[in-house]
Amino acid sequence: MEIAEHVNALRREGEWLADAAERAGLDAPVPPCAPWQVKDLLRHTGYVHRWAARHINECPDEIIDGPSEEEILSGGADDARLLAWFRDGHAALAQTLATADPAVACPTFMPAPSPLAFWARRQAHETAIHRADADSAAGTMPEYEADFAADGIDELIMGFGRRRKYQPGSNAEGTRLRVLATDTGDAWLVEALEGRVLPRRDLGGQEEAGCAVSGPASGLYLYLWNRADAARAGVTVAGDPGLLSAWQSSVRVRWG
Repeated sequence: MEIAEHVNALRREGEWLADAAERAGLDAPVPPCAPWQVKDLLRHTGYVHRWAARHINECPDEIIDGPSEEEILSGGADDARLLAWFRDGHAALAQTLATADPAVACPTFMPAPSPLAFWARRQAHETAIHRADADSAAGTMPEYEADFAADGIDELIMGFGRRRKYQPGSNAEGTRLRVLATDTGDAWLVEALEGRVLPRRDLGGQEEAGCAVSGPASGLYLYLWNRADAARAGVTVAGDPGLLSAWQSSVRVRWG
């Protein structure tokens, strides 16, 4: 996906997140992020939007070291202004990304074609997944565009999946996991070796794996981000789920 496509996705996902939060109410529980309430979700995501925008606007030498999650959840606007505060920060981030110099030089924490491409993609998916959290608080489940969802699966597997802090350890040593988005044809292979996972795009689709996870991209996106179980997401799991279980318990992206 191109930068402009990610910015457009960020705009719509943030708007839908705010709408779902308003429907649910600030005190509604957020099941995928227990014990959060909607007010916590808005403060977290609103802070992340402002934090991300600072990298584009300020171009620091290193990733900005933010406060603890506890401090984030006690900050932001008061409840009466919280939705407006969230919407303001979301709109400002989208505008920052849309108008930034394509050659802006600022730090990132995963490989990307450019810093601007990194931040646009990361914030589009950060917001989209938290939109699922807001929808869950309102009693619904989102449906994502297939290509966007496949892009988010790719970021999770090829980006976060390579980071040492999210490695599943040695219990799954020597096993392989294949992920297939049945509607887009995108596929990935994850292999566990020497306590690390080695993900790659499975372009040929011919390599064998001990476990195969398949389904429509939107459902896979929610399932792999631990936002829906397999049945609700329309995902099929075949074979030994050992590496899959290790993956899902370790690749849980948290602030800090």
